Amino acid sequence: MQPHLMPQRLYQWFKSRNFALNATDTRYALVEASLIGVLSAIAALILKQGVGWLGGWRVALANEFGGIVVLPLGGLILGYLAGWIIETLSPTATGGGITQVKAALARYPVPLSLRVAIVKLIGTILVLGGGLTLGRRAPTVHIGAALAAQLSSWVPTSPEHRRQMIAAGAAAGLAAGFTTPIAGVLFVIEELMRDVSGLTLETAIVASFTGAVVSLILQSSTLNLPSSLLELPDITFSALDIPFYLLLGILAGVLGALFNRGLLLSVKIQHQFNLPLSWRIGLMGMVSGIIIAVLPPFFRDNAGLRIILVTGELDWSRILLAFVAHFFLTILAYSANTPGGLFGPALVLGSALGYLVGDFEQFLTGTGTQSSYALAGMGAFFTAVVRVPVTAIVFVFELNTDFNIVLPLMVTCAVSYIVAESVSRGSLYEHMLHARGIYINEAATGQDFLSKLTASQVMESHVETLSSDLSLDEVLQAMSNSTHRGFPVVEQGQLVGIVTQTDLAKLKKVPGYTPLSEFMTRRPITVQAESSLSDVLYLLNRYQLSRLPVTEGHKLVGIITRTDIIRIEANQLQGDDTTINEVVPDPSYIAYQTRAPLAGEGRILLPLVNPDTATSLFKISAAIAQKQNQEIECLQVITVPKHSDPAQTPVITQHSRQLLQRTERLGRQYHLPVHTQIRIAHDRAQAILDTIRERHIDLMVLQWTDDNHSPGTIFDPVIDVLIRKATCELVLVKLGQEKEAYPQTLDKDATWLLPIAGGPNAKRAMELLPGLIKLYTRPRSPIIWLCQVFSPHKATPNYQSLEVAAKRLKEELERPVIPLPVRSQSVADAIIHLAEAETCDVVMLGVSREGLLVQVMQGNLPKMIAQQVKSTVILVRGKLDN
Repeated sequence: MQPHLMPQRLYQWFKSRNFALNATDTRYALVEASLIGVLSAIAALILKQGVGWLGGWRVALANEFGGIVVLPLGGLILGYLAGWIIETLSPTATGGGITQVKAALARYPVPLSLRVAIVKLIGTILVLGGGLTLGRRAPTVHIGAALAAQLSSWVPTSPEHRRQMIAAGAAAGLAAGFTTPIAGVLFVIEELMRDVSGLTLETAIVASFTGAVVSLILQSSTLNLPSSLLELPDITFSALDIPFYLLLGILAGVLGALFNRGLLLSVKIQHQFNLPLSWRIGLMGMVSGIIIAVLPPFFRDNAGLRIILVTGELDWSRILLAFVAHFFLTILAYSANTPGGLFGPALVLGSALGYLVGDFEQFLTGTGTQSSYALAGMGAFFTAVVRVPVTAIVFVFELNTDFNIVLPLMVTCAVSYIVAESVSRGSLYEHMLHARGIYINEAATGQDFLSKLTASQVMESHVETLSSDLSLDEVLQAMSNSTHRGFPVVEQGQLVGIVTQTDLAKLKKVPGYTPLSEFMTRRPITVQAESSLSDVLYLLNRYQLSRLPVTEGHKLVGIITRTDIIRIEANQLQGDDTTINEVVPDPSYIAYQTRAPLAGEGRILLPLVNPDTATSLFKISAAIAQKQNQEIECLQVITVPKHSDPAQTPVITQHSRQLLQRTERLGRQYHLPVHTQIRIAHDRAQAILDTIRERHIDLMVLQWTDDNHSPGTIFDPVIDVLIRKATCELVLVKLGQEKEAYPQTLDKDATWLLPIAGGPNAKRAMELLPGLIKLYTRPRSPIIWLCQVFSPHKATPNYQSLEVAAKRLKEELERPVIPLPVRSQSVADAIIHLAEAETCDVVMLGVSREGLLVQVMQGNLPKMIAQQVKSTVILVRGKLDN
């Protein structure tokens, strides 16, 4: 398979099984993390075996032909070869790798791929096998992160998901290298990512645990930790030892800070010579070989030397020599940008320093155990170099699993950290990133501008859709009549596909009656409403799309395009965020909620205030919901003072819950899905707007009473705000004087009055009428008066549109519909007079958008009618444009 085709084919495989079809789908994140752990463990084992095999050959040849020849020559050849491979195939694979991973997690464009992992693996084997005094654990972190990045690039994903997988790969690499799963996770959190979000922790833990376990299985079938680091005897701690542990912490802090300064200075000096990487590594390998050749023979085997130092098999003079030699050899090797790490050398230097302090205590007091100081020194020096005290404590404890070492570790690591920060602030990796011109703002790496906005805040909620049963000819006609180049395809409110002009262009000699379901793109890539814009942009670029449907489950709630994101970015650059869906200034808090199955094609919001009228309003909502196959969202808002935090203010929700439970029972009676929620907020209108935005409400049924006489308001303060700002369709209800009876059985025929003016909302009112009429359960049919008010100054009014509307409504309802033209100078007076003369039970006004928004503010036409008509009045206002 060609590499560039692999992501596409994997995506098709996932899509055919309905896997991971949106940017925030995390169902398989833990499986992916487990796979990353397995791959990291295999890579760590290959690295270990490769270094051991090559290093063994180097030592054997040195013993046979003489170290003064073999060691420098071997360091030069293997170092040069490693540098040449890295320069040629993947320049990113230089150094220990921690800086690259840290930069990648901070969203810098640092390449991480399978190529990087393979080159890093080969380069590390060559340089460590060639005798350079570096470690292999930091490279395993880099390799694990690179493998994770490659794996996440082969399946549908998002930038944030990829970032978290890279963090999981880094944790798995460290855990596989040292068999320390907890320290692997902590190192990612404390140094690399500094992110404790749920998914990051879960994936990092799974990957780290898997990497450690697989590494153990590959090395020991009994799962016993094989390293001699874990078998140090006589771990003790007493109060008399505290001054010496303080001394150890101070020495480790000072020497660790000097180690970092020396390394950074050496890096700066080497860069001034501007030598190619191959020659730099080769020359450092040769210099190291010469120095090691003149040192005692035990220096030739790095692995053996570390075991000897850690277990204390040398006297203090040789330990001091080993410390000094290891100190400067590591600086020389690492400063050449050699593919090797500092974890191992830091632990070795720390153990040597600990043995020296332990010997000093024994010399002065005759007490103390060198093993305890060796372990404490490992943690202290590691802290001074990397500046991760918590990771260091857990790290060394995991290596030893003896609780007696915890307190000495805490003392020495804390002191070492304070002293090291006093001598030289910041970790080595931060300074190395600064040298490359990379400055990481920890507060900004977790969220960028696009990550703070969600698809629901930017999407277009008014979506033109097509039905899957349309024919090709009808689709072509819809395309020609629209400015859009693509349409979502829905069945019963559920997104089932998408059709674009590209799909139509591919059709050849296809009959015009072919149904859309046969040539649309099934299971399109979608995003959830809560997906961040960075996820949306990633998918648009990844699959070269111009638009993405926004869904809630399988329900289509909007569509988002590249143009929408560009507009938001442009506004952000200009400091203008007015085009973003309004963000709540005083956020509301959900204190209680229940969820029913997502079975409807839309959602109706029913804010409840008065328990006495809740049943009547629910029945009105249910009548609409049954006719339009929608769900009902019942809302109770509890307001708290402005100075109180809604999320922290205690409130009594018992009565609200009882009311909502009553609506749930009514929902079961009507066979309708009913969701409920209680919101705590400073402002009731804002809480309702929150719900409309978050729950993707299509229509809201709202009660109005004439009891509120607040000055400066039209209806009341809440309804005025909702009329202006609620983007969904609004049905405003003023129940008649027979509130308790409505909409129960009446003793006489129900009479409906439906004034029309030819506007779009009059048509919408007629569409709602068939469902609402079913509220009356008498055996006899209601009477519908369909009237239109004409000006008396107009000589020849056109009654044709009124008669056509009446005829169409009569055929649909199969009930009497009487057209009634009325000539009057006042629309309100005519409707009020007619409602009283015919004793109408319900007056339903399909007021045009201009009529509602302008007349409410100027003439108060709907309010005037509702106030003076004693029967029930229903006002219908269509959706507002975003």
